[in-house]
Amino acid sequence: MHAVKLDPTDRRILGWLQQEPGINAAELGEKIGLSQSAVWRRIQSLRDEGVIKDQPVKLDREKVGLNTMVFAHVKLTSHGRSNLAEFSEAVSQYPEVLDCYVLLGNVDYLLRIVTQDIKAYERFFFEKLSQLPGIQEVNSSIVLSDIKHTTVLPI
Repeated sequence: MHAVKLDPTDRRILGWLQQEPGINAAELGEKIGLSQSAVWRRIQSLRDEGVIKDQPVKLDREKVGLNTMVFAHVKLTSHGRSNLAEFSEAVSQYPEVLDCYVLLGNVDYLLRIVTQDIKAYERFFFEKLSQLPGIQEVNSSIVLSDIKHTTVLPI
């Protein structure tokens, strides 16, 4: 994977798109001093290069009833580590798992999980997560407050 060379105008476009995902090319052009078609071409080029992956709708998890967020540190057995792809594929199928990272250190994975409440997490843990092969240990940390959460990159 290679870094894409971004000029200052590209960076301004990306900054605005991160801050206001619904902004259209005409509005963006007015803000940065380019024509609508020039902005559209640059956005398309940034998509073609893979810089812009997608523009999802952001939801407030609590307003849709997902009141509990958990970070689960998962340690696999040595046998489980030989099948990282199997574990990765399995957790990718669970809609409760929002993020999954492979780590270097004393744990193998960090999962960010959301559920309706603690009881729903308990069911998820016992019926799904702990049933995956190769798991040695799972340490769960319940999030009390969400101080900062962003997808905006500091470009």
